[in-house]
Amino acid sequence: MSTYNINKGIGRTVEFRGLKAQYLFIFAGGLLGTLILVMILYMAGTSSYICLFLGAIAASMIVWQTFALNKKYGQHGLMKISARKKHPRYIISRKALHRYVKFSSKPSLI
Repeated sequence: MSTYNINKGIGRTVEFRGLKAQYLFIFAGGLLGTLILVMILYMAGTSSYICLFLGAIAASMIVWQTFALNKKYGQHGLMKISARKKHPRYIISRKALHRYVKFSSKPSLI
Protein backbone atom coordinates (compact mmCIF):
# COMPACT_ATOMS: atom_id res chain seq x y z
CA MET A 1 0.00 0.00 0.00
CA SER A 2 1.33 3.44 -0.95
CA THR A 3 1.65 6.28 1.51
CA TYR A 4 1.22 9.89 0.50
CA ASN A 5 2.39 13.00 2.25
CA ILE A 6 -0.30 15.48 3.17
CA ASN A 7 0.37 19.11 2.31
CA LYS A 8 -0.06 20.97 5.58
CA GLY A 9 -0.16 24.40 3.88
CA ILE A 10 -3.54 23.99 2.22
CA GLY A 11 -5.95 26.71 3.28
CA ARG A 12 -3.29 28.98 4.74
CA THR A 13 -2.61 32.45 3.46
CA VAL A 14 0.43 33.16 1.36
CA GLU A 15 3.27 34.56 3.45
CA PHE A 16 6.74 35.79 2.54
CA ARG A 17 9.06 37.03 5.28
CA GLY A 18 6.14 38.19 7.40
CA LEU A 19 4.19 39.89 4.60
CA LYS A 20 0.75 38.39 4.18
CA ALA A 21 -2.00 38.48 1.58
CA GLN A 22 -2.48 41.76 -0.30
CA TYR A 23 0.74 43.27 1.06
CA LEU A 24 2.72 40.93 -1.18
CA PHE A 25 1.03 42.45 -4.23
CA ILE A 26 1.72 45.98 -2.99
CA PHE A 27 5.34 45.04 -2.31
CA ALA A 28 5.93 43.36 -5.68
CA GLY A 29 4.06 46.04 -7.64
CA GLY A 30 5.92 48.84 -5.90
CA LEU A 31 9.32 47.33 -6.56
CA LEU A 32 8.41 46.61 -10.18
CA GLY A 33 7.22 50.19 -10.61
CA THR A 34 10.46 51.49 -9.10
CA LEU A 35 12.49 49.34 -11.48
CA ILE A 36 10.54 50.63 -14.48
CA LEU A 37 10.93 54.24 -13.29
CA VAL A 38 14.70 53.83 -12.94
CA MET A 39 14.91 52.25 -16.40
CA ILE A 40 12.92 55.10 -17.97
CA LEU A 41 15.06 57.72 -16.23
CA TYR A 42 18.26 56.00 -17.37
CA MET A 43 17.04 55.72 -20.96
CA ALA A 44 16.02 59.39 -20.89
CA GLY A 45 19.64 60.31 -20.23
CA THR A 46 19.59 61.02 -16.51
CA SER A 47 22.88 60.45 -14.69
CA SER A 48 23.33 56.88 -13.52
CA TYR A 49 24.13 58.06 -9.98
CA ILE A 50 20.85 59.97 -9.80
CA CYS A 51 18.97 56.94 -11.12
CA LEU A 52 20.59 54.66 -8.54
CA PHE A 53 19.96 57.14 -5.72
CA LEU A 54 16.28 57.62 -6.64
CA GLY A 55 15.80 53.86 -7.12
CA ALA A 56 17.36 53.03 -3.75
CA ILE A 57 15.31 55.68 -1.94
CA ALA A 58 12.05 54.64 -3.62
CA ALA A 59 12.65 50.91 -3.03
CA SER A 60 13.52 51.43 0.64
CA MET A 61 10.40 53.59 1.13
CA ILE A 62 8.21 50.91 -0.46
CA VAL A 63 9.72 48.16 1.69
CA TRP A 64 9.40 50.25 4.86
CA GLN A 65 5.79 51.34 4.18
CA THR A 66 4.66 47.85 3.20
CA PHE A 67 6.00 46.27 6.37
CA ALA A 68 4.56 49.14 8.44
CA LEU A 69 1.10 48.63 6.90
CA ASN A 70 1.35 44.88 7.46
CA LYS A 71 2.23 45.40 11.12
CA LYS A 72 -0.44 48.06 11.71
CA TYR A 73 -3.46 46.56 9.93
CA GLY A 74 -2.77 42.83 9.77
CA GLN A 75 -3.80 40.32 7.19
CA HIS A 76 -7.26 41.60 6.23
CA GLY A 77 -6.91 45.17 7.48
CA LEU A 78 -6.73 46.97 4.14
CA MET A 79 -9.86 45.19 2.92
CA LYS A 80 -11.70 46.18 6.10
CA ILE A 81 -10.64 49.80 5.71
CA SER A 82 -11.77 49.94 2.08
CA ALA A 83 -15.10 48.32 3.01
CA ARG A 84 -15.59 50.85 5.81
CA LYS A 85 -15.01 53.72 3.37
CA LYS A 86 -17.64 52.37 0.97
CA HIS A 87 -20.22 51.84 3.72
CA PRO A 88 -22.52 54.86 4.19
CA ARG A 89 -22.33 56.61 7.54
CA TYR A 90 -26.04 57.38 7.54
CA ILE A 91 -29.00 56.90 5.23
CA ILE A 92 -30.66 59.93 3.71
CA SER A 93 -34.23 59.58 2.59
CA ARG A 94 -35.87 62.52 0.93
CA LYS A 95 -39.41 61.18 0.63
CA ALA A 96 -42.26 63.24 1.92
CA LEU A 97 -43.70 62.12 5.25
CA HIS A 98 -47.10 61.13 3.83
CA ARG A 99 -45.40 58.59 1.54
CA TYR A 100 -44.26 56.55 4.54
CA VAL A 101 -47.75 56.11 5.91
CA LYS A 102 -49.94 53.60 4.16
CA PHE A 103 -53.53 54.63 3.70
CA SER A 104 -56.06 52.02 2.85
CA SER A 105 -59.47 52.69 1.36
CA LYS A 106 -60.95 49.72 3.24
CA PRO A 107 -62.31 50.39 6.72
CA SER A 108 -60.43 48.67 9.49
CA LEU A 109 -62.08 46.05 11.67
CA ILE A 110 -60.73 47.48 14.90
